[in-house]
Amino acid sequence: MSTGLVISCEHASAAIPAPLRGDFLDAGDALRSHRGSDIGALALARRTAASLGASLHATRVSRLVVDTNRSLSSRSLFSPWTRDLPRDDRQRLLARFWYPYRASVCEAIEQALKSHDRVLHWSVHSFTPVFDGVVRDVDIGLLYDPARHDEKAFAARYRQVLTALDASLRIAMNRPYRGSADGFTRFLRTRFHAASYAGIELEVSQRFPLEGGPRWRRLQAHLIEALRTCIAPVSSRRRSMS
Repeated sequence: MSTGLVISCEHASAAIPAPLRGDFLDAGDALRSHRGSDIGALALARRTAASLGASLHATRVSRLVVDTNRSLSSRSLFSPWTRDLPRDDRQRLLARFWYPYRASVCEAIEQALKSHDRVLHWSVHSFTPVFDGVVRDVDIGLLYDPARHDEKAFAARYRQVLTALDASLRIAMNRPYRGSADGFTRFLRTRFHAASYAGIELEVSQRFPLEGGPRWRRLQAHLIEALRTCIAPVSSRRRSMS
C-alpha cells in the first residue's frame, strides 16, 4: 500500500499585511512570541518537505490576522486585533487567506490520492514550553483522532521509531492539545474517508528552536528520519530488516 505525503504549516508566519499594520502597532510583543507564529515550525516543515520530496503548504500571515487552523465558528478565528474589524473587512481576510489556504491543502490531498492508496497529512506546529506560568513536561506531541485506527496506529509507530533514535525525548500522545479538538485536521476528516486520509499534528516544544544549535538540528533530522521510516512501504521495511 502506497502512502502520499502532504505537509502543512498553519502557523508558519508572523507577517501582517500592509493594510493592517496600523491596527497592529501595539502587537509587537505578541507577534514576536508564540502568539504570533509557531516558532521553528516553518524551518522544520521546509526541511521535512525537501528531504522527503513532499508538497508544503504554509500560511503566509500571522494567526493574529486570521487563524487557518480554526473553524469559521471558532472564537479564536480572529484575534483581539482583528475580531472587531468591520464584517466586510473580516470577510476579505477570509477570502484572501483562509479559504485559499485550505483549498490548496485539500487539492493537494486529492491529487495525491490519484496516485496513492492513502495520504498522510503531516501538520507541523510548535508550542510554548511554559504556558500561563506552568512548565509543560512534553518535548514532542503527536495529535490524532483516537477514533481513527490508522491515525492512532501511525502515532504509536512514530513514537516507537523516534524513541529509538532519541530515548531522551518526552513524547506524548494528544498533548499538549487534543487531536480531536477544533483544527484543520478535524475538518479534513469530514472531507476524506478514514481509509484514505490520516491527519497527524506534530507539536514540537519551542525550546528547541529557541536554543538552536546542534540539538535543534539533530532533532529535526530525527523527526524527519522517523517520518521517512513510518511512511516507507511495508515491503521496503521488510527488505531493510532482512
